[in-house]
Amino acid sequence: MEEELAVVKKEVIDAVTMKRALTRITYEIIERNKGIEDLVLIGIKTRGIYIAQRIAQRLKQLENVEVPVGELDITGYRDDQKNDGTVAKLSNIPVALEGKEVILLDDVLYTGRTIRAALDAVMDYGRPRRISLAVLVDRGHRELPIRADFVGKNIPTSKSEEIVVEMEELDGNDRILIDQLEDGNE
Repeated sequence: MEEELAVVKKEVIDAVTMKRALTRITYEIIERNKGIEDLVLIGIKTRGIYIAQRIAQRLKQLENVEVPVGELDITGYRDDQKNDGTVAKLSNIPVALEGKEVILLDDVLYTGRTIRAALDAVMDYGRPRRISLAVLVDRGHRELPIRADFVGKNIPTSKSEEIVVEMEELDGNDRILIDQLEDGNE
């Protein structure tokens, strides 16, 4: 007899809490960089781009400065996926990164493999003065020695759980869910 597995979705962060987390990250970026001169935000496709755009909007409101926002596709840099040797050129980095303060933005930090790939990709665009990492959610379970400099929310999870970030731009609303596989025969 085959067991049925059901996915149970539980909302852990609503739209208001997500907005607060992004605002807190924005203030931390201003404080740690002692301003925002030479700052470039680079969002990792897909949801990292929207996070970067939102933080850039908030920086403009707070500091009255337009911060360049880039889009980074790391598909061709992944070490855990089959690659035919060609690097996808779906990234859009609007400024030279040489000597800049780059902040990589992503929705969820998990094993660290996406960030390792992003670091390799960024270096193909120049040598920034410093690269920092901002994530909306850090869920733990690192496989590589990578940590975020700016974290919206730490959400400890088991490996059987999945964090799902929904954003208005793609999903029609802002929230963060935990998907848990459960045995349907209980």
